[in-house]
Amino acid sequence: MSAVAEIYESARGPTDPAVPAVPVVPAVPFADPRGDPFLRTRFALPARPATFLRRQRLVDHLDQARETPLTLVNGAAGAGKTLLTADWAAGQRQPVAWLTVEVGDRRPGVFWAYVLQALHAWGAPASEAVEPPSDATGVDQRLLATLAAELNDRDQPVILVLDEYDRLTTTEVTEQLEFVLHHAGRGLHLVLVTRTEPLLPLHRYRAAGELTEVRAAELAFTSEEAVALLELHGLSLPLHAAGALVDRTRGWAAGLRLSALAARESADPELYLKEFEADRTTVADFLLAEVLKGQPEETQDLLLRVSVLERFCPELANALTLRTDAEVVLARLHRANAFVEHLGHSWYQLHPLFGEILRAHLRERLPGLEPELHRRAAHWLRRCEFLPETLAHGAAASDWDFAAGALVDDLAIGQLFTGLRSGDLTELFSPMGPEARSPAADLVRAAGDLSRYDLDRGLARLRSAEEHLADDAPEPAAAKLSLALLEALAARLAGCPELAERAAEKADELRQELPAHLLDRHPELNALLLTHLGSARLWAGHFEDARAALTAAAGSPGGASTALPREDSLEHLALLDYLNGWPGRAERRVLATVPEAERAGLPRPSGSGIGQLVLAAVAVDRHELGRAQALLDETAQPPPGTRDPVMAAGRALATARLLLVRGKARAAVEAADPAVAAAVVSPWAAGYEALFASAAHLAEGRPDEAAEVLQGVTGDQPVCAVEAAAIQVAAGRASAAIGLLDSIRTAGRPGPAVTVRAALVRAQAAQCAGDTDTARKLVTQALLDARQERLRRPFLDAGAWIRPLLATPALHELAAGWLTPGLPRHGGQSGPESPSPPPLVEVELSGRERDVLERLARMMSTEEVAADLYVSVNTVKTHLKSVYRKLAVNRRGDAVRRARDLHLL
Repeated sequence: MSAVAEIYESARGPTDPAVPAVPVVPAVPFADPRGDPFLRTRFALPARPATFLRRQRLVDHLDQARETPLTLVNGAAGAGKTLLTADWAAGQRQPVAWLTVEVGDRRPGVFWAYVLQALHAWGAPASEAVEPPSDATGVDQRLLATLAAELNDRDQPVILVLDEYDRLTTTEVTEQLEFVLHHAGRGLHLVLVTRTEPLLPLHRYRAAGELTEVRAAELAFTSEEAVALLELHGLSLPLHAAGALVDRTRGWAAGLRLSALAARESADPELYLKEFEADRTTVADFLLAEVLKGQPEETQDLLLRVSVLERFCPELANALTLRTDAEVVLARLHRANAFVEHLGHSWYQLHPLFGEILRAHLRERLPGLEPELHRRAAHWLRRCEFLPETLAHGAAASDWDFAAGALVDDLAIGQLFTGLRSGDLTELFSPMGPEARSPAADLVRAAGDLSRYDLDRGLARLRSAEEHLADDAPEPAAAKLSLALLEALAARLAGCPELAERAAEKADELRQELPAHLLDRHPELNALLLTHLGSARLWAGHFEDARAALTAAAGSPGGASTALPREDSLEHLALLDYLNGWPGRAERRVLATVPEAERAGLPRPSGSGIGQLVLAAVAVDRHELGRAQALLDETAQPPPGTRDPVMAAGRALATARLLLVRGKARAAVEAADPAVAAAVVSPWAAGYEALFASAAHLAEGRPDEAAEVLQGVTGDQPVCAVEAAAIQVAAGRASAAIGLLDSIRTAGRPGPAVTVRAALVRAQAAQCAGDTDTARKLVTQALLDARQERLRRPFLDAGAWIRPLLATPALHELAAGWLTPGLPRHGGQSGPESPSPPPLVEVELSGRERDVLERLARMMSTEEVAADLYVSVNTVKTHLKSVYRKLAVNRRGDAVRRARDLHLL
């Protein structure tokens, strides 16, 4: 009994009553040329058990194949090719002759005697003119010609199925079969069921359109077919779980059936199918018996050794076997469907289950060899510059100094911070112990410490690496450049711009010593370094220098590899915009990072989180307090010990502003202190702390103390200065307020957050001096500047003096619709939170969504939009739902108005 038959024997139950388990075969009256009786089982269609799944797509394919003279059903052991063909053959109305080939058929006389008997047994006998061969070792050419001529004369073609054709390996029989097939014309349809590539000239049949092929990819079960197969075995599995099983087995029929049979004995079949150990199942028995043990000893040794690899080429396989014959062996294994899959360009991989089983067998058969195989693979892969696989095998060999050295020498240490591979690399190096003492190992450890904000430990590792590099091998430029990157990160976390500048200067010098192709391969290193430098400069209040570094980082090439530092730099630039009084520009920068991160495949949220904090601060300025709170809630509180002064100060600023406008002045003062130690004091962070403390004094009736706290705020921080001026004028110190406004210095045109508050402060001072006309003109200008940005907070904070001015017809018209509903009541105190406008979009609209939105604005119906865009009505409705969700609206008119407010139209 064949191995495939044994699989189904274990699952045998009641067979399909429509198909006999053992088809009736006419009596066999003759013996073969050796004098042995014909074996009737070789002419019988294999029985299909009750658990057999008919796959109609493949049956239909075989039906269509009858238009060509030759059909090839080619797959690995257990691929289901025999039962598929038998199921198809049983459904044919015309004669189908079935013959299961044996090794003895390599002798031409025996083979053709069995072919003639198969034709006779299935009702398509040759005439008496075709005399059966009497010599086992040969056949008369006249026999072949007569048989071909008789087949060619038939009105209805004969279908001849040769199962297990891979057992027929003689060129002589193959040439004879090709002769008969060619001269039989349309009178013969030959179906070869085989594990290997037949010796027939398939290229000629393909070129002539006379060959139909059903190969491994088509024989593989789909997820839906796997669900149906498991149901026949009494198992119910969700589609996603069946999909995972199909991925693991590559849709291999025998693997699925054997797994199903074993799962039926498990208390939790779904868990078993998800987690079964392949090397401890009947799957292992099948593959070892059918595939591995049938190979020569040298081939078995090669398969065991390459099982430690995810993929391999002949040269790599030779490096593991210390031989030179891998190219021939691998090509033969692939042609034989021996579970060695060709990936193209001379690269191969093992079938996943076969690989699992071989690895387990390797540990039993060659104990202790696995680490050495990983070491050999790592060294070969490093020479060929396959870094990810080099690191994986270096780690598997526990050769940590080698793995760390490969990472550092390739300038790839920045990948520990770029989001795409950082998690994998961190996990890979997590088992590295103290036995690794190289400078590269210290650098990798330092990178891990700094990524966890452990600044003290990280700095100690960096000093150790620096000391070792001073005495290490010549020209360790890659390691020194990696050290400079980590020093820049440490400077950012420490709030030390001087250290960041030194690291950047050192990096510039070291880049001259390294090959250009190596630097080009890792653009993330420079992008990270510039981002850290920009962040340190921002903390120190060096805004223009910070903008230069951050802009360069944001414009870095490299696609996905630099996506995270580019996003981080854009968020820092957004904070800069906010601190310079440009909330709308800051918001747009943050929103621009979302689609870029999505395109790069980064998880959301990604980046430092500064962008969300900027959006929260902007929402406070617009008096969208619910929106601000939601954004702060989305930005999880960093774990204790987190050190990033810019991020901490950004959180303190946004949180304190929200608390202050809600009337919680003392809580705002407490929230304003970021509680992060830094090497230098940040002037803008200190300025905001002073503002919140001053506002608390003023709210508690201590104007002198409020004014005193503001002594350290200068015109170098424009937004802080105008807010300080507003507090001064509210405390009755108009002249001090005007003096502070006059001291404001900006590198360019001041933003609306500056101009609006400055105009209101001057207006209040003018109003107090009795100059109502000037006050009215200044408020008018403030309304014009604020309307586009929807800056409501400055007017709500202005106090009762502004209400009479806004009640005048000209100013009332300017305030109507966006400001008026939220004005404070008489008495100067803000009332309850006014209804906020809908929240801002958090992601950009796609191009098609914008197309739909523009047509909504033109009052087109859904059907008209569909016709205009050449899409279906349902597609338009899908885009509309997405637009409504992103704009937080429920109706067309609201969507159009909201889009206009956001300048999307």
